[in-house]
Amino acid sequence: MRKLLIVLMAVSLFAGCKNTKPINEKLKKSVMENTDFKFVKKKALEVVKTGFNAGDGYGEVWIRDYNTFIELSAEVYPKEELKENLRVFFRLQGEDGNIIDGFIPKEKAVDAEGGYTYIYNDLEPRYCGHKNTVETDQEASLVQAVYKYVKKTGDKDFLKEKIGDKTVADRMEWSMDFLLNHRWSKEYGMIWGATTPDWGDVQHCNPWGVYITKDTKYCVDIYDNAMFLIAIDNLMELVPSKEGKWRSIRNDLAKNTMKYLWDEKNQKFIPHVYLDGSPFPETFNENEIFYHGGTAVAIEAGLLNKEQIKLSLDKMIANVKASGAGSIGLTLYPPYPEGYFENKGMYPYGYQNGGDWTWFGGRMIQQLVKYGFVQEAYEQLLPMTRRVVVNDSFYEWYTEKNEPKGSGTFRGSAGVLYKAIEMLEGAVEK
Repeated sequence: MRKLLIVLMAVSLFAGCKNTKPINEKLKKSVMENTDFKFVKKKALEVVKTGFNAGDGYGEVWIRDYNTFIELSAEVYPKEELKENLRVFFRLQGEDGNIIDGFIPKEKAVDAEGGYTYIYNDLEPRYCGHKNTVETDQEASLVQAVYKYVKKTGDKDFLKEKIGDKTVADRMEWSMDFLLNHRWSKEYGMIWGATTPDWGDVQHCNPWGVYITKDTKYCVDIYDNAMFLIAIDNLMELVPSKEGKWRSIRNDLAKNTMKYLWDEKNQKFIPHVYLDGSPFPETFNENEIFYHGGTAVAIEAGLLNKEQIKLSLDKMIANVKASGAGSIGLTLYPPYPEGYFENKGMYPYGYQNGGDWTWFGGRMIQQLVKYGFVQEAYEQLLPMTRRVVVNDSFYEWYTEKNEPKGSGTFRGSAGVLYKAIEMLEGAVEK
């Protein structure tokens, strides 16, 4: 009987091996021959050739966007141009080490009531900057962008280059120190920001919502802290001499992030843990909302194991089905109710309140490939690339009906999709 069982098990295993090989070959063929992928990659290169601003709806070069397409820009620009953009961010660095959101030529900057108050620095004669103070990802985004630049070009000497009286490496650490000195919650051992949806930079109060005000409600969230974790890892790899200081900070931050933000029962991240009370009604259960973008970045930061990643993906797919959205780039689900954000563009399924952003969906695809979910990555990538082909452009975001909105040449979307396709192609070739 035992011999028979062993034989049956061997036959079963052999049959399983026979069945998986054709599936893998089929997937490889589907990926390598996908005409949408070829179109998207070609289109992405064309788009980044035309500049560095976030998209045709933006005059500025934004660091959180540049961070996601600097590797693609390296395919079509000499490294000196890529490096010069990074220098501008460092030249406009604040006296406390903080990093701006974006920069624009001085002659195009318009100071106006209700608009940006521009930031100037004697180190930078050509450009001025602005900063959406409700967000806490600018410093991490710049460190990540420098990391990608160095890894892509091999230009380690850039880290030793002096800007003013500090090297690039020291300025990177200075920006991270800003977060510890000015955006740190001692209670939670995490960085804080204003109440914004998922990864967004529009807070609940104020018709515009990008500046901290007296009505701001402070909290810790997954996106900001995951971005910080990635930046710390990048800094330690680029500048090993700084690891002694940052290793314990990184380990404690990762532990606290999971301790306070991971909902073990529901296997999801809690949207916000508030420092001074929630701005929303007591009857509103904010923890019903699942943050797609922050979860994707948390996976990139190494916070979730494979089982948790698969559960997160399943929830994202279920949310897409329930909402009717086009892809797992869906910012969050369900959206915040009408009127919970004063900004008129933040209606349910509008902009960052449930809009569908390839810019973050593409990052989830990258992580699925990285962690071995290649079939799932392929399946979830298809609707993102299809709509680029249909619309002949990389739109900023899409409604729950898959209607394109915002900038039509959104370079962040181009950057993450190009990288996702390359990673997928590399995975099936292996």
